[in-house]
Amino acid sequence: RMYGNQLPPELQISMDAEEAKERVEALRDFLQVPSNRPLNIVGIGAGAWGAVFIAMLQKNYGMRDPMRQRVAVSIWRREGKVVNQETAAQLLEVINSFPDVIRRLRENGSYIKYVAARVGDRALTADEILRDGFCVNMVSAPLCPLRVVTDLEEAVYNADIVINSLPSTETRTVFERIGKIWAQRNPDPATWPLIVSLSKGVECLTDPSPHIMTPTGIIHQVTKMPISRLMYLGGPNIAIEVWEGKYATSRLCGSDDYRKPLAQFFRSANFVVWDHPDVITHEVMGGLKNVYAIGAGIISAATNHCATSMAVYFSNACAEMVFITHLLSAEPDYLAGPLLADTYVTLLKGRNAWYGEQLGAAKLYPEDGAHVPGKGLIQGVSATEGFFELLSHEDVQIRHPESGEEISPIDVLPTLHALHDILSNDGTVDLTTRSPALRKKRSQRDGAEPRMVMDPAVKRQLALKRVQNFVDAMKDASASDPAQSLALSRLSEGGFYNAALTLPCFQQDGA
Repeated sequence: RMYGNQLPPELQISMDAEEAKERVEALRDFLQVPSNRPLNIVGIGAGAWGAVFIAMLQKNYGMRDPMRQRVAVSIWRREGKVVNQETAAQLLEVINSFPDVIRRLRENGSYIKYVAARVGDRALTADEILRDGFCVNMVSAPLCPLRVVTDLEEAVYNADIVINSLPSTETRTVFERIGKIWAQRNPDPATWPLIVSLSKGVECLTDPSPHIMTPTGIIHQVTKMPISRLMYLGGPNIAIEVWEGKYATSRLCGSDDYRKPLAQFFRSANFVVWDHPDVITHEVMGGLKNVYAIGAGIISAATNHCATSMAVYFSNACAEMVFITHLLSAEPDYLAGPLLADTYVTLLKGRNAWYGEQLGAAKLYPEDGAHVPGKGLIQGVSATEGFFELLSHEDVQIRHPESGEEISPIDVLPTLHALHDILSNDGTVDLTTRSPALRKKRSQRDGAEPRMVMDPAVKRQLALKRVQNFVDAMKDASASDPAQSLALSRLSEGGFYNAALTLPCFQQDGA
């Protein structure tokens, strides 16, 4: 029984049992997994998409092998994060709407803890509800039960395939630890697991020169994992819709050595996985789409969901995204097919667009921080800071496509500039992922004046003024054809590509 899924049989994310067995054996043979242990697939991080992806693998393969003899699927997340009472109440409501889930939880004695949490008599943690099939960032859609491991070494030590879904801001710290664990087991990185990253976002670094690091680049840098063993899986997809069985596609990007067998393994009836060799364009686009999705949400809220205004914004956003990828990639894939579809669905729907709508309606404020209860980390916020810092750095210059003058790239990226202005409140808000509480502690420790509490009505009025400034900036940006002003017709000639901006992501050892 596929718990918590009320879809008709034709929409179930599943496959024939014999086909599932054949796929497992084929991948075991391909990876040369010893016969005396299972193929170990481990998820690192448990946000909505990471949890759904691991749940799909558990449903398609793990649940068919309950003794974990041929394949074992598990997921790591930190223990101890307490679920607030409001979320606990929502959880119980969701549970009670799924008879199969009620039956399962009652049979294993877990139902009563959700009742107790609802009335405040017990605290729930994110790792324990994940074991029952609930992701704290997506409680409205029960998943299948998952094997959750909270000890990082236990989770990754014997892994064959690692699915990284950590926010890009956490990837470096966690994979530094993982690299040390694997090095203790075997110092040769060529023997380590394959890594498939679902993570979006970038780091901007200035040493030895300004450049960005994508999640796979970060993992490569801190672990010395060969690039050939690192892959990126991009959309278009929305986590909850994929889990509900809506037809979706993704692209697995990476080396010829591994991507095709893995793409075939991940594929199911309603989740089609294509493959492609271009990692950098897809990863950069994966980070950029979250940036521009925030702006789409702001425009949607500010214009009362006007389709025409949204289309104008989409045109500007796409032009800037293409320009940026041509700066960062020698032979970028076209913004078409899956890349365009991924951009479209993210600007239309998803947590970053939702966050933008909250900002546009002055229901949330940038100073509230990028962590939103029930939504998790809004990754477009830190990505905005990363791209802005890189493309406005004094050492990063391009020739203006019309005048030939040396200019900063940010000068021809008005949408990105305006997004940074509104998210940073003109430089007064820290766009890193630190919580407001930690920022306040740091400010007080450093002797800064505590932030003055503003009258809510005044705060809202100022926020809406900033929203109007953003809308006005988008009107100004649309005064001329963005494709013409960015000279996109010349980009295919490679005239804007700057290898120094991304090369550190993919330098092989000794290069």
